[in-house]
Amino acid sequence: MSPLLVTRTLPEDATDAALRADVRNGLTAHPKWLPPKWFYDARGSELFEQITELPEYYPTRAEREILATRSGEIAAASGARTLIELGSGSSEKTRFLLDALEPSVYVPVDVSESALTQAGKALVEDRQDLEVHALIADFTAPLTLPATPGPRLLAFLGGTIGNLLPEERAKFLASVRSLLAPGDGLLLGTDLVKDERVLVRAYDDAAGVTAAFNKNVLAVVDRELGADFDPDAFDHVALWDAEREWIEMRLRSRTAQTVKVPALDLAVDFAAGEDLRTEVSAKFRRHGVSAELAAADLELTHWWTDSEARFALSLSVVR
Repeated sequence: MSPLLVTRTLPEDATDAALRADVRNGLTAHPKWLPPKWFYDARGSELFEQITELPEYYPTRAEREILATRSGEIAAASGARTLIELGSGSSEKTRFLLDALEPSVYVPVDVSESALTQAGKALVEDRQDLEVHALIADFTAPLTLPATPGPRLLAFLGGTIGNLLPEERAKFLASVRSLLAPGDGLLLGTDLVKDERVLVRAYDDAAGVTAAFNKNVLAVVDRELGADFDPDAFDHVALWDAEREWIEMRLRSRTAQTVKVPALDLAVDFAAGEDLRTEVSAKFRRHGVSAELAAADLELTHWWTDSEARFALSLSVVR
């Protein structure tokens, strides 16, 4: 077997079909919404990398601290011979886990073929004993994983689970559980509840990078579906919902306007001050994480946080 294998399980036209469905469903809903996955074209990915370096945006640094200091403990607790990562992207933070686990196989899963190929080539060049079997797939849909040595550790990092609504999280965790056999584990990254001011600043930075990132979803819809969104006609808004314990990012229409989406034969009216929700980012407490895992028949066995208790990695091992 080649040290790098890339398998496509996502149809070539799946991204376009999903974008069309999401835009139609979201822009005709009340209130209006678009899912955050459409931030991430090349420009959006570049902007997000800038966000991770901002002084206000702590999650990436906090999670990296845990991985840098606790990966040895994670390796010892999981005993994994295969590392599977959902939404792997550049696999940059994963290197801490690969160094500690020394697995024989790494299975990165992402919708971006270019990101998977670039990261995979770099990893097999650095690690001659590592096989990389990359999957071009949407982790929110049912997955079929390749046969690999167990125990396996499935990692879902970055706090991305917070972008799912509660019912979506329950469905996702049940799907993950169905992939795991006894002895396998789930390593889950979750951002934690903290002071509202810290949270809002993380999603509304002084330099305006997050605002540009938020508005990029409109540029994606314009480019891909021929829409006539004017990003300058919307304001970036970040709000803390204390009841649901999540941040909402929104785009607020500055004026009454009508946006046309020719590819969908759709005209969308916005009232002045009307919001379009683009992201939910839930924040968690340990007991809540444990309860959601338990509902999916997963038992939280280990819990690590950064030195300021801003972010957590939890390990659930299947008995």
